[in-house]
Amino acid sequence: MKKYLISDEGRFYKANLHGHSTVSDGELTPAEIKEMYMKEGYSIIAYTDHNHFVTHNDLSDYNFLALNGVENAADEHCESWMHERCCDVCYIALSPERKAHPFQDENNIIGDSGYSPFSVTYCTEDVNKMIETGVKNGFFATYNHPTWSLENFERYMSYNGMHAMEIFNKSSEVDGYNEYNPDIYDDMLRGGKRIYCIATDDNHNRAPNTRHWDSFGGFTMIKSKSLKYEDVTSALLKGDFYASRGPVINALWLDTEDYSVHIECEKAVRIVCTRGGRRLRSVYAEEKGVDYITEEKFSINKDDVYFRFTVYDENGMTADTNAYFVDEIDVDYNSEDLFVE
Repeated sequence: MKKYLISDEGRFYKANLHGHSTVSDGELTPAEIKEMYMKEGYSIIAYTDHNHFVTHNDLSDYNFLALNGVENAADEHCESWMHERCCDVCYIALSPERKAHPFQDENNIIGDSGYSPFSVTYCTEDVNKMIETGVKNGFFATYNHPTWSLENFERYMSYNGMHAMEIFNKSSEVDGYNEYNPDIYDDMLRGGKRIYCIATDDNHNRAPNTRHWDSFGGFTMIKSKSLKYEDVTSALLKGDFYASRGPVINALWLDTEDYSVHIECEKAVRIVCTRGGRRLRSVYAEEKGVDYITEEKFSINKDDVYFRFTVYDENGMTADTNAYFVDEIDVDYNSEDLFVE
């Protein structure tokens, strides 16, 4: 019997969950971003301008969904901005009816634009309060670009309550940062945080026709029953998505008879199963005598704590699934002989 880890209902929609328009420091209007991304096969854009929570429901139609969001930061404010650490978090409203900034009560909207001057001290207590307030007020919270933010293990492990972290951020990458962060994701998972991972552009679109163009690099594929706002945000909350820089994952499911996890994808040259300990497994197409892998199965051990998958294409680009914790999978472990690879 199949137990789907990414839902088998609905279809995948391509999304950018972190981006900036002329509402803050981006170069393109919200409408221009919609037009540009739709031409590249995107169906969903989260507009997450700095400090400004502005609804864009007027941009949504049968083929496109605008998610309403905002990015807020806790900044260190040291003598030199070049050495200033920060913690940036995006908040995506779970309902299109939300009109107030995530740090404000729905009946206490700050101005017509939803702008909030709210700032916090760069400390664990304030960051966690910021995240807690946003989540409590009905937002999906993502921890952004830890490398660009100059954050270290001590910092990101002290934060609690976010739904997801950015395993990839295109804008930081084109600026020269190593912002593909699977090691940081595993740090957080092994440290006890049960969060998802997304890939984003964080686009500002300041350098067209150059290698510094920060669109179409990282995206999140969301499996949703429809393109309706609350179907999509429900899929986000349930983790029915994966993060990608190119490769396509079609299905992920558990066989409850032999406790193997099956991944189906397109044109992979390598698939890695990362677990909570050292018992990783890497499968290469060449070892199987084929050009590409389109399906593979992996057994799961009771001691693995969690498992997740990374799919590599021939260009070295990756797609990463969320982590799945063994103790959260509702199956009946009948035999000690199971889970043996």
